[in-house]
Amino acid sequence: MRIPSHAVILSLGRVRHGVAPDINRDGGGAALSQIETFYDVMRKQGITRRSFMKYCSLTAAALGLGPAFVPKIAHAMETLPRTPVIWVHGLECTCCSESFIRSAHPLAGDVVLSMISLDYDDTLMAAAGHQAEAALRDTIERYRGNYILAVEGNPPLNEDGMYCIVGGKPFVDQLREAAEHAKAIISWGACASYGCVQAAHPNPTRAVPVHQVITDKPIIRVPGCPPIAEVMTGVITYMLTFDRLPELDRQGRPAMFYGQRIHDKCYRRPHFDAGQFVESWDDDNARRGYCLYKMGCKGPTTYNACSTIRWNEGVSFPIQSGHGCIGCSEDGFWDQGSFYDRVTDLTQFGVEANADQVGMAAAGAVAGGIALHTAISALRSAQKKVQDRPSTAKEEA
Repeated sequence: MRIPSHAVILSLGRVRHGVAPDINRDGGGAALSQIETFYDVMRKQGITRRSFMKYCSLTAAALGLGPAFVPKIAHAMETLPRTPVIWVHGLECTCCSESFIRSAHPLAGDVVLSMISLDYDDTLMAAAGHQAEAALRDTIERYRGNYILAVEGNPPLNEDGMYCIVGGKPFVDQLREAAEHAKAIISWGACASYGCVQAAHPNPTRAVPVHQVITDKPIIRVPGCPPIAEVMTGVITYMLTFDRLPELDRQGRPAMFYGQRIHDKCYRRPHFDAGQFVESWDDDNARRGYCLYKMGCKGPTTYNACSTIRWNEGVSFPIQSGHGCIGCSEDGFWDQGSFYDRVTDLTQFGVEANADQVGMAAAGAVAGGIALHTAISALRSAQKKVQDRPSTAKEEA
């Protein structure tokens, strides 16, 4: 008997990666067809058609899509069955779950989270112990090839995986079993995507990211410590609407949210270009809102949506709160020294070779511009005096 869970995860439609092989898509088709659609559940919750369309419009806007995509999102949610989701936890702190359930979107927080079908999540579900593990096995068998595996945290491989035990067996074994018949995998957070602090040097447990254990499934990485709530819900909504994984960058992250550096859209960027930096915490430059690069901000090397979507219902993000970015959506950020040491040799593709030089060059350009303006003004003044002399002499004569 499958134990229903009171936990919630955004429902998914059929996901098919463009280059991934088909994976037993007919095995759980009959069971999947019996699941209600997203819209069916919304209607049972008393949500009006108008509120539903408003949700679709806001979702399209959050994904950076135009009005033409609103009916496509609505159609997907009205017709596609809700795909079961299995959410497993390895070595992690649960910050990804905490972020996800606090999505700032009004309907995502008040409506969507009460409707999503999560068949297994040992952190959030009502069932526990043997009942919870029975729910996991039942979901895998019943929806073989038709469920999404969400992974929070990473598997430790040392000592045969004994550093992380779930249900009496190593987490790495649970991960392999759950991934075998999943149609796609989402690696939530820096832990699952890269390894994070658990994999920090010297990494005695041999903690590794999910993609080093599971190599034959389409995997989308959503890094961050934790990821932004709206990024997490946005990724899943895209998968539901367009029946595929979103476009990914070279590191397997959704380009729609990880396609630009925090530096590119940071409201303090003009100060960086002008060579205006905070030199010490709480100095006058800090009060003026100058750039935090010299205080260790990793915004010039970090790809994420923090400076556009922000956190806590769009209220703020670390840089706006006066603290530099620590680069938590980038691989290896935990082993790159102090968060307050500024990067002086940026070598990533598409990033300035040396951010210090950029700031100095900007300051030099400003100084040069001032000097040039002064010289031009002096020259014009001298020319005017020369032009005025003949007329003055003529008047005296």
